[in-house]
Amino acid sequence: MKIMLVDDSRTMRNIQKNVLAQLGHKEIVEAADGEEALKVAEAESPELILLDWNMPKMDGLTFLKNYRLKDKTTPIIMVTTEAEKSRVIEAIKAGVNNYVIKPFTPDVLQTRIAETLEKKAA
Repeated sequence: MKIMLVDDSRTMRNIQKNVLAQLGHKEIVEAADGEEALKVAEAESPELILLDWNMPKMDGLTFLKNYRLKDKTTPIIMVTTEAEKSRVIEAIKAGVNNYVIKPFTPDVLQTRIAETLEKKAA
């Protein structure tokens, strides 16, 4: 399964990559902001997207809204420090499939990915 990591922090992308590798995921593409993510997504057709909210150029919510205009089915998990209930609801309304609050443990990320993929399969 091809997974795209969208986060302006290289460190955070590396942490996510390491967790995903532990879970057996090897096919990973990356983007450092929403603008780059739109281009990478079009070229790579990821099957799952892990998306940060706060990024330069184009934030995660703007990316989500733009991406959902073209692709309504690819699962997207917001991985962010934005824990306020109104922000979570805003992301869900925009089409996010699941939500992980930073900092997270590998178990939490694994659980959210499994939940999201099970919902998609159902």
